[in-house]
Amino acid sequence: MSTMGLLLHLDRTLDELDPPRWPDPPSDTTHLVRTVHALRRVPLRELRPADLRTLVSQQVALPYVVPLAVRLLLEEPLLDACFYEGDLLLATVNAPATVWDLLPELAEQLRAVASALPESAYTDLPSGAAEEIGRFVARRQHS
Repeated sequence: MSTMGLLLHLDRTLDELDPPRWPDPPSDTTHLVRTVHALRRVPLRELRPADLRTLVSQQVALPYVVPLAVRLLLEEPLLDACFYEGDLLLATVNAPATVWDLLPELAEQLRAVASALPESAYTDLPSGAAEEIGRFVARRQHS
């Protein structure tokens, strides 16, 4: 989906854009499952960085969620969405390659931003994060 196409859907929810609608979660489910189900009912424009990190990490409706995350990351690559600086970046670069195949322009934009981070940016990230980001940067679109 193009960025322009996504902007046209900002008033819609993931349940509307990514059928089928999800039923209410079972009453004995985890907090995370309840959260993800609830986030699918929030209009895209109301999703906060922490919400995007959760949805990307749980691989929910990625063609709709990843462009929103990348839009934030292009402005602030080490955005602290919930747990630590760079958590949204780390979740996003770990999205499956198939998502990036659908969004090649966004992938290249995010690669450019991530590759421009100074080495000092990695000092406060969790162990292995620099390698994960490096793998994403090194991955190129297959023509």
